[in-house]
Amino acid sequence: MSGFSNYWKDAVLNHLFGKGGYTAPTIFVALSTTAPADDGSAVSEPAGGGYARVATGPVHWGSAADGLISNAKGLLFAQAAADWPTVTHFTLFDAASDGHLLAWGQLVVPITAHAGDTLEFAAASLVVRMA
Repeated sequence: MSGFSNYWKDAVLNHLFGKGGYTAPTIFVALSTTAPADDGSAVSEPAGGGYARVATGPVHWGSAADGLISNAKGLLFAQAAADWPTVTHFTLFDAASDGHLLAWGQLVVPITAHAGDTLEFAAASLVVRMA
């Protein structure tokens, strides 16, 4: 399961219908131990242990086709300094901390990082689908 946040849907619709501009933000990939809600709530990121969101730019993403876009390059999180809780979802935000939830998706396989591990989404493994 995946989705786009209400914030992002409203921003894009307002832009398309001339009700406001929309500038593409830097997209930060984050992890969550819970399923996010479209209103931006229910995101539970790992706390501490060296966890930080991963900043991306256009070079990190392929071109969209058939309503899908995926990462063109590996997206590498910082090495875990302590154990992180098991994550079940990825999230996309417009800021390194706080900010607006843009989209989210469920991981095929939950991931647990232990101290010393480095988590990475290999190229083409993080797929965002416009449904």
